[in-house]
Amino acid sequence: MQDSLTFRPFIFPTIFLILVGWGGIAGLLIYTEPLIWMRWTLFVLLFLALTGTSLPLVYFFHLRFPSDPPVSSPIIVRQAQWVGFYGLVLLWLRWGNMLSLWLAFGLAGGLLAIEWLIRLRERSRWNPPRPASDDESA
Repeated sequence: MQDSLTFRPFIFPTIFLILVGWGGIAGLLIYTEPLIWMRWTLFVLLFLALTGTSLPLVYFFHLRFPSDPPVSSPIIVRQAQWVGFYGLVLLWLRWGNMLSLWLAFGLAGGLLAIEWLIRLRERSRWNPPRPASDDESA
């Protein structure tokens, strides 16, 4: 991970996402009736909650296991959003009584494969060094 990439830019978004997500879910479960709009609100709040909760975990995972090329902020946010998306799909499948252990593992494997392919594409970008021109060397 780059030395310049710290957790500082993620602090306020993480706190905001966790408070709005988990607090909203708690308020939704306590104060509302189970109507259709509340179900969609639950999906939105769950996405926020899971993304905010996984943001520091993804950051520290990359801090512990650095990669080449180093990760940047958009990569960390994207991977945290994958966690939120995975949680939503599991909840959706559970409500339809279609969730099984193997389906959950297969879905996780598929999402990991997609992220691996995205990272492979980012790694394969070739940026040749620019030759120094006469103006820059003078």
